[in-house]
Amino acid sequence: MKHNIILLALAMLVCAACANSKKPVAGDGDGGQTAAMPVFSADSAYAYCAAQCAFGPRTMNSAAHDSCGRWIERTFRRFGMDVSTQQATLNGYDGTPLRATNIIARYRPEAGERVLLCAHWDSRPWADNDPDSANWRKPVMAANDGASGVAVLLELARIIGAQDSLELGVDFVCFDAEDWGVPQWSDHPDDGSSWALGAAHWADNARREGYKARFGILLDMVGGRGAHFYQEGISLQYAPQVVDKVWAAAAAAGHGSVFPTAAGGTVTDDHVPVNEIAGIPTVDIIPFYPDCAESSFGPTWHTVADNMDNIDRNTLGAVGRTVVQTLFSEP
Repeated sequence: MKHNIILLALAMLVCAACANSKKPVAGDGDGGQTAAMPVFSADSAYAYCAAQCAFGPRTMNSAAHDSCGRWIERTFRRFGMDVSTQQATLNGYDGTPLRATNIIARYRPEAGERVLLCAHWDSRPWADNDPDSANWRKPVMAANDGASGVAVLLELARIIGAQDSLELGVDFVCFDAEDWGVPQWSDHPDDGSSWALGAAHWADNARREGYKARFGILLDMVGGRGAHFYQEGISLQYAPQVVDKVWAAAAAAGHGSVFPTAAGGTVTDDHVPVNEIAGIPTVDIIPFYPDCAESSFGPTWHTVADNMDNIDRNTLGAVGRTVVQTLFSEP
């Protein structure tokens, strides 16, 4: 019943957003977006985030994970996307076999010129950065670290499919098995290879199949309160022109204050295999909190507090409108 109530509310929000899907996008006061583009609804994105969390933590090999994955597939199909899945059994750092599913949704699959938009959809199995050690082996709800990125992708798919004026093809990829990395309480060595397992599998297949895209944008933790998205180090190394493009789009969309043109941290994330294995220049839109004592990813990262209480519509809207501006500014 909880799922049905949330999905009914979601449908009402989406219908309300559809009525205004072609108005100019408003900024946050530090620059204005004047071109008529699809309107990104932060309310819709918030509802998609809540709908994922209604399944519970989407940890690998769980019923909640599998049910949410099927819901993500259905939602992309409802927006007119061509949907497929890429399934594999991947090995966790501790040897656990992980039943992983990368979800791929394509807009204009016939188009030769394509852009990649991606996020991970699994939940961290352990709240290993929680201030209370009693929570270190509890699963994370992952409202921000997982659901928020997928929520923005779903809203982008909805508005792009509804307007149907973007000539570029768009590939939405929801990566699985990103967050089974070595927990902080483990004595297992962490060389970075235990993270982004689904993205590495996708990137290897993309390389072998000759998949090409102009560029890629990874969304990770894009709904947190007070988030600012500095320019991430791996992105600057492999895709500096894409960094320039996206941060210029943020300024044009009125969100330059949320996207400082300054370097942030360097992050092991799904964009690493996309850049290094698939060869697609891809940037990571990920928050950087330089003064946060708990983590540079923000106070809720890998804690039990990563729930809907700490999701901010304003952050979701700033990121969503930035991606809209980026896509619709492409020649």
